[in-house]
Amino acid sequence: MSERLTIGQLYPSKIYPAAQNAAQRSSQQETSQTSFNQIFKDELLKFSNHAAKRLEQRGIELKGEQLAQIQSAVDKAAAKGSKESLILMKDMALIVNVANRTVVTAMDGNSMKDNVFTQIDSAVVIS
Repeated sequence: MSERLTIGQLYPSKIYPAAQNAAQRSSQQETSQTSFNQIFKDELLKFSNHAAKRLEQRGIELKGEQLAQIQSAVDKAAAKGSKESLILMKDMALIVNVANRTVVTAMDGNSMKDNVFTQIDSAVVIS
């Protein structure tokens, strides 16, 4: 403590590893939490209340494999810049808001007959 200190002068000091690691850990946790939440939002397919009611009314049950196919179709539509997409499967049709990854409505084969689909900018056919 015999060093002379001048007021207004900056003196370099050592940053101890414990303090440095704590700061790095907190920033890494925030980044990983944000990225997980973002991935969670971006990857999952959601169903609107209207679509859920239509699926129930029409007796349509989607299996895990079908959901994976629909998610893949939404990914393809998003890659092409689509906003609202018609996804056609064997005996059902889904209208999907691609940006929100939300199924807006669903219909079975009987409901599709003599129907006109409007306000869509793309169609994806799943075989």
